[in-house]
Amino acid sequence: MTSSLAALVGAGASLGLAYVLPGVVERVRSTPDTAALAVLALPLGIIIAASIFVYRHTARLRPLQAALAAMLSVALTLGLIIAGTFLLPALTPRPQPHANRNSD
Repeated sequence: MTSSLAALVGAGASLGLAYVLPGVVERVRSTPDTAALAVLALPLGIIIAASIFVYRHTARLRPLQAALAAMLSVALTLGLIIAGTFLLPALTPRPQPHANRNSD
């Protein structure tokens, strides 16, 4: 349950930021910069927090359960991000206003 929640929150936040911030999707696809890496690092932070939660709230085999939760969260997050990129509508660039120039 923790892995599923971490994947939903991480992928949702990452996709939400990618679609809200202008130009981030193109930056991630071409040359990554700090804004693009921040969007991709957000799910990683959430996965780490979920793994720490699992580690602290289990009675036995703590390292194993935390590692399994992290691996499951990573797999689910990647799947949701890939599905989101195909299912969410592509952003169309906004038309820029042009100055009227007279050729007289």
